[in-house]
Amino acid sequence: MTVTSRPDAPAQSGESAQREAPADGGAAASEDLLALDRQVCFALAVASRSVIALYRPLLDPMGITHPQYLVLLALWEGSPLSVKQLSGLLQLDPGTLSPLLKRLEAIGYVTRRRDPRDERALAVELTEPGRALREQALLVPPAIMARLGMSAEELKALHRSLTRVIAAAAP
Repeated sequence: MTVTSRPDAPAQSGESAQREAPADGGAAASEDLLALDRQVCFALAVASRSVIALYRPLLDPMGITHPQYLVLLALWEGSPLSVKQLSGLLQLDPGTLSPLLKRLEAIGYVTRRRDPRDERALAVELTEPGRALREQALLVPPAIMARLGMSAEELKALHRSLTRVIAAAAP
């Protein structure tokens, strides 16, 4: 492997300063494997923060946060769900999920009750206002698509790619 350095950077020694030469024998500029703007983790972190921030003005009128919105999305697909089921669907540990559920219960969107079939399990169920909120939430996806300037097909392709990343990174 050929190692080159950026012409505009001071000379450094050690592996952290090394760069791989391009496969074309050096015709193209070399790539820094540690350049911040080339890191997938950085792009995902910034994209995540940026996209979630787009939800705030849409969710604020509903009185919910983005994590609470995710809980409601899961419950709109199937209510009631146990805390364990919600935890699995949302990939959140129960300790993180519990305060979200308490807040949703306090604002009247869900109830939490012991499952009569298994007293150890806590069932989470939508209230009538929680079910009714779904109509208002139907406006969120098209507004996000418009704000991102991406088509449904582009977002589906992105979702497929991210799902593969999530699966590959799973323990």
